[in-house]
Amino acid sequence: MTLTPQFLDELRARTTLSTLIGRTVKIQRAGREWKACCPFHNEKTPSFTINDDKGFYHCFGCGAHGDAIRWMTDQRGLPFMDAVKELAASAGMDVPAPDKRSAERAERAKGLHEVMADAAKWFTQQLDGLAGAEARDLLKRRGIKSETARAFGMGYSPDTRGALRTALKDYGDALLIEAGLLIQVEGKEPYDRFRGRLMIPIKDARGRVIAFGGRIIGDGEPKYLNSPDTPLFDKGRTLYNLDIAQAAARKAGRVIAVEGYMDVIALAQAEFEEAVAPLGTAMTETQLERLWRLVDVPILCFDGDNAGQKAAIRAARRALPMLAPGQSLAFVTMPLGLDPDDFVKQQGKVAFEGLLKTPRPLLEVLYAEERRNSAVDTPEGRAGLRQQMIDLTESITSGLVKSEYKRAFNDRFFEDFGWKRNERRTIGEAVLATGPHGRRNLLQSYLRSTLYGLSRFPKVLELTLEHTSRLEITHEELLPWREVLVEAAIKRPGLEDDALRAILEASKLKPQSRRDIQTDLRFPWDIDPDHAVKTLGGMIDFLFEEQELIRELERLQARLTDDATMEEYLALDRQRAAILERKSALYEAGYHLGSPDAESSLT
Repeated sequence: MTLTPQFLDELRARTTLSTLIGRTVKIQRAGREWKACCPFHNEKTPSFTINDDKGFYHCFGCGAHGDAIRWMTDQRGLPFMDAVKELAASAGMDVPAPDKRSAERAERAKGLHEVMADAAKWFTQQLDGLAGAEARDLLKRRGIKSETARAFGMGYSPDTRGALRTALKDYGDALLIEAGLLIQVEGKEPYDRFRGRLMIPIKDARGRVIAFGGRIIGDGEPKYLNSPDTPLFDKGRTLYNLDIAQAAARKAGRVIAVEGYMDVIALAQAEFEEAVAPLGTAMTETQLERLWRLVDVPILCFDGDNAGQKAAIRAARRALPMLAPGQSLAFVTMPLGLDPDDFVKQQGKVAFEGLLKTPRPLLEVLYAEERRNSAVDTPEGRAGLRQQMIDLTESITSGLVKSEYKRAFNDRFFEDFGWKRNERRTIGEAVLATGPHGRRNLLQSYLRSTLYGLSRFPKVLELTLEHTSRLEITHEELLPWREVLVEAAIKRPGLEDDALRAILEASKLKPQSRRDIQTDLRFPWDIDPDHAVKTLGGMIDFLFEEQELIRELERLQARLTDDATMEEYLALDRQRAAILERKSALYEAGYHLGSPDAESSLT
């Protein structure tokens, strides 16, 4: 069946979104929109809005967002085609007839869903019967309660080659083989794939069984065995427990990705229902996209051993090109020798919650890994580290995110190997020790102190000439002072201190260029020349960075037009929040220019 964009647009246009949502949710008028308490998470104050003109709903609390079709699939749990058919019936539209091949595939899938459901039921019966005693003992040793096992539909496959084949013989061998339940070897009878294993059904987002995972009961390899890829099951596109976790994640405001389904089950038993797991593969792009549909920053919680850390790095590198403003990953590393299953059983829910509250950002994980693998005790090794960071940054598709990663990688590199760590502290102390005017004229005082420092140290002026010449200065006394300094550096390379003082005096700038201990920021220009030179370089660097942040905000504000769509507005708003967060981080580090009053002195 082919549904054209035109058909889907017409379907959305004929569907009044507030009427559709109002069938199951209490809504109330709010100007041109509607509002309600969000049906995707618990709240007392309405943050869920419906815009009929634009055909979208959005929750400002949990981030749930979509159109009429998305409402039917996410809130009602319908598959896409069922959602379209139901909406089309209400709108009086005819859904295009499926072609013969599509109809055959749909019928085939229906049969596969039925056989998988019956297999899951049969495995559960075996767990509860005499044959399942050993499997029940395993669950008891692993601390899995009987009610948890029932909630996850766990079962047992007897250690025989044909028990399941016999139980489901009415479906025929061909369908059982296609479903991945039997193995066919040329010239031999088909036999059961899962034998002597604790069985865990794997479900799709609608909660339908599409595959199985089996854990060996006694000794043997492999310890875990998953169904092969089938028409229903693609392990690279499936996340275990997504059917339950998608609602729990919106309620909790987070989703936790762990390595295996036993981790998921143990966490659910400890009341962390928002956990999912990939199935025997590294986290794929499709699985990451599924996580980002739930929350902006999923938490990846992998084991603390070598394999777990390699899996975390693979996921981090795979996510990098896909990052978008506000969309990233965070990482929690288990103590060495423990997985989430072991940890939550040994140390409890509160301890695990504590780990989740302090995850490591994606950028820090990547930087730490690159530094660990670089010979940073040599200049060549440090250069190699910087090159690796540049290469990582270049893989990012989003221009805004790429720019931020360049800045952040450089900050971390210079924190470790440059002068900035100590100089930030000096600058931060000086910013806090302002004159009697407080922060109202802080930026102007900062600029004035910088120009005074450049007047004392011509060598720094030559080194920072490009940034100094591009600083935006509008103050009537400071602007000519900067112009004289720049002109002197250009015309007189190798300028000495005495010569620069003479030029300033000849330019009648001497009164303005004197140090005013009552109003100027208290930088150590006259105490330790070496330290002063380093601090001065830092001041110019950060002044320029502040200027770039303000320009970035202005460019972003210019893009917020009255006719922007809801998606465009939300995307721009996330970008603006990221910039403001960055400005706030600069201030917290001790070198941001500070308050709204300080910012106003730019104009």
